[in-house]
Amino acid sequence: MNKQELELIRADFPILQEKIYNKDLIYFDNGATTQKPRAVVEKIEEGYYHLNANIHRGVHYLSQKATEAHEDARTTVAEFLHAANREEIIFTRGTTEAINLVASSFGEAFCKAGDEVVVSVMEHHSNIVPWQMLCERKGMKLRVIPMTENTELDLDAYRLLLNSRTRIVSITHVSNVLGTVNPVAEMIKIAHAQNIPVLIDGAQAVPHIPVNVVELDADFYVFSGHKIYGPTGIGVLYGKEKLLNQLPPYQGGGEMIATVTFEKTTYNELPFKFEAGTPDYIGSTALAEALRYVQNIGLENIASHEHELLEYGTQRLMEIEGMRIIGTAENKSAVISFLVGNIHPYDLGMLLDKLGIAVRTGHHCAQPLCDAMGIPGTVRASFALYNTKEEIDAFITALKRVVGMLQ
Repeated sequence: MNKQELELIRADFPILQEKIYNKDLIYFDNGATTQKPRAVVEKIEEGYYHLNANIHRGVHYLSQKATEAHEDARTTVAEFLHAANREEIIFTRGTTEAINLVASSFGEAFCKAGDEVVVSVMEHHSNIVPWQMLCERKGMKLRVIPMTENTELDLDAYRLLLNSRTRIVSITHVSNVLGTVNPVAEMIKIAHAQNIPVLIDGAQAVPHIPVNVVELDADFYVFSGHKIYGPTGIGVLYGKEKLLNQLPPYQGGGEMIATVTFEKTTYNELPFKFEAGTPDYIGSTALAEALRYVQNIGLENIASHEHELLEYGTQRLMEIEGMRIIGTAENKSAVISFLVGNIHPYDLGMLLDKLGIAVRTGHHCAQPLCDAMGIPGTVRASFALYNTKEEIDAFITALKRVVGMLQ
């Protein structure tokens, strides 16, 4: 992107004009959540002011229009992921609920004592804890794919972990700490050779790289709206239709039913079987608007711009004495986690905040990964389509000042 294009994009995000402690805000915490463009916020306002009515149940005009908008959003998501059909798109509250849904329903349908679930060492807690809970309930075992010294998953070890007891593999597409882009297509192929289904956590992937679930042959793919310029509280579970039809409902209530009597309940068809209660129909339409916003810019353009920021930021950070980059995979997303000497990451983050720079500190909900690397956590700078090299320069200047104060 050229400077003029970036300025136009930045103008779409009013929060970027905020002052923090009388300093210009530099927002490098996009891995946690992205900022929202005007179009998304206006879509939320439009929904509540002009289109607010419970969906799927009313015969009146507002209900019909709100239903149409919600289902159009489902179509938008399906097209964004290149799903085979829109019924394979389930709206959830986010990545975490989507993984919990699969762990619960898949576990109920297909898992028993002695079975195994395979995850990787670089998973977010939301892709560890639900599987641990399943293992505790069913008497199963959680197996973990290790990584190599250059922070890439060890595919040889992965192959050895898979066996006749493996019921499902659940892995992240992109590590939220390391930025490593995992070879998920190859890993899915390896698992499918043994008829093992695979769930991909795409929370850190979909904002940065094009995703085609059919080409990947993913059995499940999940992501959150708030990490791709959409609202909080809305997310997506993609699942292959045949597999979703074999799973029992995750929750009971309205909408997910076909008929209810006190003697027996029959369940609705896809996707409604997994969407109990009133859905976030305002959130779904705003998510669709966010996806359109990204598509209008072009994911390829976004990926190219963010890769430039990654390379430039990495180069500038290495100017600082004692710098240690955590995450050195060859194929990497726009995330830089680092430590400086013996300075605690929390101290760096606190002082950077006073200079108007928002970064993440801690274990980033990936405590087992930090434990495996023998570190307390990191400082993480994660970039988005609206960030600039000038912001990186200001960040480096601030970081040098802070390091000088703490050494």
